[in-house]
Amino acid sequence: MTRDNNNDNTIIIIIIIIIIIIIIIIIIIIIIMQKEAEKKLKYESLCIEIQQMWNLKCTIIPVITGATEIVTRSLRKNLEAVPGKYSIDSLQKTDILGTSHIVRKDCSVKLEA
Repeated sequence: MTRDNNNDNTIIIIIIIIIIIIIIIIIIIIIIMQKEAEKKLKYESLCIEIQQMWNLKCTIIPVITGATEIVTRSLRKNLEAVPGKYSIDSLQKTDILGTSHIVRKDCSVKLEA
């Protein structure tokens, strides 16, 4: 009987871990979708201004990358609409280098003060 209890407890623990992982994935997806919507909203006025000033069609392509290779589902499709070749790896590398530059600059200012 103790063997069955151990197996039952192990199965319950595995199910709980799987549920926690699913919840974390859902939260990450929601955060990414929110960031994409924020970027679109942030640059909407710039797009309208470009359309009015130069009579050009303007499309906002939010590029949201993460160091853990998390990208939005629509990123590949959106990048195909832009002329030229863009690799998601190079976008992520540029993003990480830009972030590290900002952090380094911010830390050096704090150290000097």
